[in-house]
Amino acid sequence: MKQKNAAIVSIVSNSSLVLFKIIAGIITGSVSIISEAIHSSIDLAAAIMAFFSIRQAGVPPDSRHPYGHGKIENLSAVAEAMLIILAAVLIVIEAVEKIKTGVQLSMPGVAIAVMGISVVVNFLVARYLYKVAKETDSPALEADAKHLSADIYSSLAVLAAIVLVALTGRQILDPIAAVIISLFIFYEGVMITKKSIGSLLDNSLPEDEVSSIRKILESESGHIKDYHELRTRKAGSERHIDLHLTVCASETISKTHATMDIIENRISMQLNNCKVVIHPEPCNAMTDRCPDECNWNKDNGGIRSG
Repeated sequence: MKQKNAAIVSIVSNSSLVLFKIIAGIITGSVSIISEAIHSSIDLAAAIMAFFSIRQAGVPPDSRHPYGHGKIENLSAVAEAMLIILAAVLIVIEAVEKIKTGVQLSMPGVAIAVMGISVVVNFLVARYLYKVAKETDSPALEADAKHLSADIYSSLAVLAAIVLVALTGRQILDPIAAVIISLFIFYEGVMITKKSIGSLLDNSLPEDEVSSIRKILESESGHIKDYHELRTRKAGSERHIDLHLTVCASETISKTHATMDIIENRISMQLNNCKVVIHPEPCNAMTDRCPDECNWNKDNGGIRSG
């Protein structure tokens, strides 16, 4: 619910800003404001996609999707990034055309007021989205927050350009500002694409998270002999972790199960939204993985192989 509410806030704010910027761009003739309207339109489309992807990602697993629908958030983030890159290209095309043909900025006061409001609104909404994205670990909301953060900087650039045009009369500063904005937007799109595609390709969790998992496993050395084949990945906001544990072959199934529950709970407490799968294995008396202290099956004259 928290994720959906955040997405709705983003949709409402972006819709309002698109309307204001289009009106201001038409009134003032500013290509940089028009470019910002395009940017905000992309943000609006991204916010809508984030809303529907978050809703779909929350659908429980089914027979066709036994691992859930979390990766739809990553797909949404990739689509949003593609839109950002497209917006950057469109802005450059429009700005270059205005540099060639010239532009006449009128009513700079209106433009300054609209861009100032845009900066404040985007700052507040982006801050809120980042907060919810961190709490829920949502890649779609994080991508949406990054869009709005990019919008803040680009709006500040436009604001500075309009102020300079008003002070100096150099109209060419307006389309130049639009080109600078497009480069910044393009960079953001590439970074979001890189991160989202990594999740779709099942990249491992960040090193600090994997290190936390290893520390938990190593702290349970009194109950397990070792662990191996630790694998991690992420689908949307869900972390998927699976590994093999080596336990004493003489211990009961219930004891092994209790140990696995302890490890799963500790990992879930350390990392949000985890799906942990553990495969237990008995240690083998014929290998170095079986320490002397096991002392299994001595009554039968030897150690039983697992």
